[in-house]
Amino acid sequence: MLLPFFQEEFLEAGCDEAGRGCLAGPVFAAAVILPKDFHHPLLNDSKQLNETQRKQLRIEIEAQALAFAVAQVDHEEIDRINILQASFLAMHRALDTLKTKPEFILVDGNRFKKYQDLSHQCIIKGDGKYFSIAAASILAKTYRDDFMERIAVQYPQYDWSSNKGYPTIKHREAVLQYGFSPYHRRSFKVTDPQLTLFQ
Repeated sequence: MLLPFFQEEFLEAGCDEAGRGCLAGPVFAAAVILPKDFHHPLLNDSKQLNETQRKQLRIEIEAQALAFAVAQVDHEEIDRINILQASFLAMHRALDTLKTKPEFILVDGNRFKKYQDLSHQCIIKGDGKYFSIAAASILAKTYRDDFMERIAVQYPQYDWSSNKGYPTIKHREAVLQYGFSPYHRRSFKVTDPQLTLFQ
């Protein structure tokens, strides 16, 4: 069962990203501040939910959150600064646009780049432990999926409507056959005939 918050003293924002391991498209991040009494029986790590559940939860999260924001870092920036720094930057951009400033940040994962003067806590697999991180994971995932579905219309050969840019065998085979699209991350190379992904 997920916990409502990490600490009770300060206004807490949960942060998570989506698309870190993809071959194409931006990395998205979300920041969410939930009411202290927020509860939803379905809310969990976005990877544990199906697409319909994620979309429904997104509506409810956005309706009930005290504040939420979603931001992205595109493939060109990812190639310039690397995916880890791009993930931090996307979370910082989401935090920048929150209408309510948090006093404490709860981050999914084991590393984070300090944001302004705020204290933070990294939580490994936090999207399966805390409501605010789970909510952020759902927003980041659904907004990114929407983006990939839009650009999939232009480049149907990569099957982005299904794989959302992740390195499935079909996606990697398409890169080897057709080359990179304008949305592919050039620092994520697919050159090995055995379809080994190099980064």
